[in-house]
Amino acid sequence: MNKKVKLLAVSSSGGHWIQLNRLKNVFEKYDTVFACTDPSLKSTVKGKFYSLHDANMWDKLGLVKLFLQSMWLILKIRPDVVISTGAAPGFFCIVVAKVFRKKTIWLDSIANAEEMSLAGKKIKPFADVWLTQWPEIEKANGPAYKGQVL
Repeated sequence: MNKKVKLLAVSSSGGHWIQLNRLKNVFEKYDTVFACTDPSLKSTVKGKFYSLHDANMWDKLGLVKLFLQSMWLILKIRPDVVISTGAAPGFFCIVVAKVFRKKTIWLDSIANAEEMSLAGKKIKPFADVWLTQWPEIEKANGPAYKGQVL
């Protein structure tokens, strides 16, 4: 019996979530678990959904809480792959997943047309696949451009 790959699809709410959901047809091939900062978005996806704390770089205590939630989530669901369109929740889930030697994919938000986001820049050492949605941002050593989801 072939085991389905378990995928964690995680992002902040708003545009990050919209872009992540543009990949839903790809996620249907996998045992996908979703995580987002807005619990009301559970109704927009099928399957398991977890809510994560929303934090940014000015909210240090919130970042600690988010990191601990991310660690708990990775340990609980044990994904084979983690994919994110950003911001802090995706960053922390990818970092924790990489510690456990899981495959990781970062797709930076299409809103970042001139340079990678802060999280997108810092995620490079932890992302197996590091993508931008703008060909002008692509570089030989990454991030790579493979198209846009919007």
